[in-house]
Amino acid sequence: MLRNIRLLAILIASLIFIIGCSSDASSDDPEQTEEANREATQEQEEVNGEEEEHRIISTTVAITEIMDALDLDLVGVPTTYKELAPRYQGLPDVGRADQPDMEIIKSLNPTDVLSVTTLRTDVEDYYKQTNTPITFLDLESVDGMLESILYLGEKYDRMEKAEEIVAKFEEQMKEIEEMTKDKEPPKVLILLGVPGSYLVATENSYLGDLARRAGAINVFPGEDGVEYQSANPEYLQQANADVILRAAHGMPDEVVKMFDKEFKENDIWKHFDAVKNGRVYDLEETLFGTTANLAAYDALLHLVDILHEDAE
Repeated sequence: MLRNIRLLAILIASLIFIIGCSSDASSDDPEQTEEANREATQEQEEVNGEEEEHRIISTTVAITEIMDALDLDLVGVPTTYKELAPRYQGLPDVGRADQPDMEIIKSLNPTDVLSVTTLRTDVEDYYKQTNTPITFLDLESVDGMLESILYLGEKYDRMEKAEEIVAKFEEQMKEIEEMTKDKEPPKVLILLGVPGSYLVATENSYLGDLARRAGAINVFPGEDGVEYQSANPEYLQQANADVILRAAHGMPDEVVKMFDKEFKENDIWKHFDAVKNGRVYDLEETLFGTTANLAAYDALLHLVDILHEDAE
């Protein structure tokens, strides 16, 4: 009996010893695993941080303003006389959108360069030849701009902000539609001037899109998606527009002087109804760019006023 008790005591002690050892071993493993997990997580976060570091270059003012609205940083901005957001002050200039300085752009090691679809045929080869990432955004219309904003929001984790911007614009477009729905649509001729020359902006251009949204009929609808076309004054007179809008693409002061000289010295213009009735308007370049921008709503309000000034 005593012998059995001793054996039982030894067995219990052995079990306690084994359980204690197992418990010690199991308590060590989680600590080691937790530490390993922390290190692995930290390493992964560092890797992800590198992967998510965006070095973006904007090549147009319109895109730069959109990026600022989305609260996104840039490493390079377009060369421009216009004032950019304070956050972009002092950043390297990368040239004009149609003449990018590829040496500067490459030196900035961008993960993406943002341009516009209207310049694709002019600049795409520059980026291909230097193996530089390039994204062309559709800013040819208000709708295209809104789609581009959503694209940027998704790509750069700013979807909530992008949706806010788009929702606000959609409400503003409805407001413009309500303002013009009962008004007689005037016929409009849109001239886009550059120093020494000018083109006709068709309905397919951004300026044409604004005129349509403001309740006007463009006398040059444009074929095959053409945005701008050349036309002599004699041909333009046949359209006999009610309103002539004159816009500038760069150097606006010189363009206005050019238009004034052309309309004064070329007698054909005095036969236009728009000229006879004093309905020729110069559009402010800061408000009316050649690509869609965040000033679209203000531009539309201005257009509604001048296009429908005779309406009750």
